[in-house]
Amino acid sequence: MDSRMIHSLDGKLSAQPYGTKGQAIYSTDRRRLNELLLTEAEKVATLHFEYRLNRADLDKKTLHFNVGKEAQETLVSADFVLGCDGAFSTVRRQMMRWGRLDYQQEYINHGYKELCMPPTASGDFAMPENHLHIWARDEFMMIALPNQDRTFTLTLFMPFDVFGTIETEEDLLAFFVKHFPDSVDLIGVDRLMKDYFSNPTSSLISLRCRPHFMSGSTLILGDAAHAVVPFFGQGLNAGLEDSLVLHELLEAHSNDLVVAATEYARTRWMDTNAIGDLSMDNYLEMRSHVNSRVFVMRKHLDSALHYLFPRIFIPLYTMVAFTRIPYHQVVERNRRQRRVVNFLGSVGVLAVGGACAYVGYVALKGMRVDISSFRFWR
Repeated sequence: MDSRMIHSLDGKLSAQPYGTKGQAIYSTDRRRLNELLLTEAEKVATLHFEYRLNRADLDKKTLHFNVGKEAQETLVSADFVLGCDGAFSTVRRQMMRWGRLDYQQEYINHGYKELCMPPTASGDFAMPENHLHIWARDEFMMIALPNQDRTFTLTLFMPFDVFGTIETEEDLLAFFVKHFPDSVDLIGVDRLMKDYFSNPTSSLISLRCRPHFMSGSTLILGDAAHAVVPFFGQGLNAGLEDSLVLHELLEAHSNDLVVAATEYARTRWMDTNAIGDLSMDNYLEMRSHVNSRVFVMRKHLDSALHYLFPRIFIPLYTMVAFTRIPYHQVVERNRRQRRVVNFLGSVGVLAVGGACAYVGYVALKGMRVDISSFRFWR
């Protein structure tokens, strides 16, 4: 997907490129990705399934699992524990009981519900497929991601109190006709009713903690350490980058796991906190700012500055999605760049205002002005 496709209330479509030509983000089947990763993991390790971690003794380096449907308790000893057990991590909970671990979580007051847009009768995509489609409605939004079976997965993000206003099929149809009119026929009324009332309305959680490494033998990665809201599409990427950063540190420290983990924990938290903030900020951009002419003009200015000074000026989205600039450095660099853009905008306003004032002054004096002598920058 090389751009956002914005759906206006009147049905108008407008594309907003993510980056320069050739840059794109990808809509990936999570199950297929899991299968590929598990296949690779099986080549170097023995995998055990249906082991549910119950508790851990960080001092003794022992893990207590409930195994199988019978939940038989099994004790496992480990030299080193990597906790990658998600936002509701048992490993993290045991770390919090073991020592001083700062922890913060937030449920935002918006939830989400998934819907489906089927292919057309001829089996084609119902909308252009190389875009992330967005119906931005200020307080809420709907997005659509293409799938390889030519369906679109639609996700409706709204405050819970707005979800609460939709109780009947009549409420739902009236809501979609009012706010997403061009989607109704593409989804189909029957499919819309079925998906909306059968699929759950789920919560969105953001969390962060520090340190990620404790007891000299327990390190948490991915959502266990830094779950983020999905609005920058960086949750999975940040987890994969955790592994990459740790791998690079292992190479730099002669595969000394304790030294690498210590260095990882010393610096990585700054980046994971930063992407949490960036993800939350991007929700406002996606559901509201993309409709603003000022926002679109600023995006064009960002692109122009990047074209003229590719190494000096890099737009925020490009830094996050298409570079490995650490997330906390992205935030700092974007803050400096915004000051530059604001300054250029102020200068431009003053220049245009001054030119208009001069033309008006000359006109009042009754003088003829050759407008062609003025040069305006586009």
